[in-house]
Parts: sequence; C-alpha cells; structure tokens
Amino acid sequence: METGLIAIAAAIAIALSTLGPGIGQGIAASKAMEAIARQPEASKDIRSTLILSLGLMEALTIYGLLIAFMLVAQL
Repeated sequence: METGLIAIAAAIAIALSTLGPGIGQGIAASKAMEAIARQPEASKDIRSTLILSLGLMEALTIYGLLIAFMLVAQL
C-alpha cells in the first residue's frame, strides 16, 4: 500500500509542477506579445524580461521533477 501512495505522490508532483508553470508561461507570453504590440520600441526589454521569467517558471517544473525522482527512489 505504501508503494502505491508514493507512486501516486510522484505522479501528482509531476502533474502539478508542469500544469502550473505551463499555464503561467502561456499567460506571460500572451501578455508580452500584447505589450510588444502596444510599444514596439520596448520589444528588446520586454523580450529579455520574458525570457528571464520563463526560465524561472521552468525551474519550478524542474524542482517538481526532482521531487518526483526522490519519491520514486523510495519505491
């Protein structure tokens, strides 16, 4: 029973750690494109800020993957 719970916890960790940042990245990219459309002269600053924020969101996904690997190692 304990191994089943650990497997479910690993699956939930992966699911939530990809779902949240995935939605966040979509919203951030959408808003960045709107901002670039409104102020094309600021596109370089907006793009660099977007890439930085997307990298930080992707780090959350990697942390979730790390937690899932740690849980699977306990099986």
